[in-house]
Amino acid sequence: MIRMGRGSKNDTPDIPVQPYNTPSTSTPAYQYQSEAVSNPTRAVTDSESMARDIKEGRLSGFVGHGTTLTGETHFQAMLRVDGHLLGTVTSDSGTLIVGTNGQVDANVSVSSAMVNGNVNGDIIASEKIQLGRTARVIGNIQTPRLILEDGALFEGNCSMVKAKEAVESRAAQADTNNRGTDYYSTSTVDTDETETLFTESSTEDDLEEEEKADAAII
Repeated sequence: MIRMGRGSKNDTPDIPVQPYNTPSTSTPAYQYQSEAVSNPTRAVTDSESMARDIKEGRLSGFVGHGTTLTGETHFQAMLRVDGHLLGTVTSDSGTLIVGTNGQVDANVSVSSAMVNGNVNGDIIASEKIQLGRTARVIGNIQTPRLILEDGALFEGNCSMVKAKEAVESRAAQADTNNRGTDYYSTSTVDTDETETLFTESSTEDDLEEEEKADAAII
C-alpha cells in the first residue's frame, strides 16, 4: 500500500542541505606544526648561565652547594660561592658573587662584590658592592659605590668617601707615572742628540788643528 500526501514532521527527519562546493567553516581536528601556538621562551637557569660563563672564560672559580673551602682564596676574573667559604678572599680586578645559599665567613678584598647570601666579615671593593634583596651582611663595608636592594640586611659601618678618595689618588698616581715615563723618554732622546752634535763638533776641531800643524811644518 502506497500512502500519498503530506506526512507529519516526525515521519521525515530534518536533514540540513549543504550547498554544492561550499567550503566548510568547521575547525579541523588537527593543526600543522607551524600553525601550533608557540610556547614562551624558557628562562635561562643558573646552571646554564654558569656553564656559559665558564665556557666564555668569565667564571674562574666556583664553590658549589654543600662544599666547604677553608684558607686563602685568590682569583682573577669571577668567583661564585654557593657553598661555604672561610678564610680570606682577595682579587685585584675580579668580581665575587655570593649566591642565595652561599655563606662567606671571611674578610673580602675585591674589585666588585654581588651578595645575595650571607657574609660575615669586612668587604672592601675598589669599584662597587651590590647587596640583593636576600643578602645578609654583618661587617664593615668600604667602597665608592653601594647598591642596596629592598629587603637586604646590613649591620656594620660603611665608608664611601675614603674609598672614593683612594680610587682617585691611585688614578692620579698612575697618570703621574705615565707622564714621568714620557718625559724621561723625551729627555733621553734629547741627550743622545746633544752628545752626537758634541762629537761631530770635536771631530771638526781636531781636523782643523791637524791642518794647521801640517801647514806649520811646511
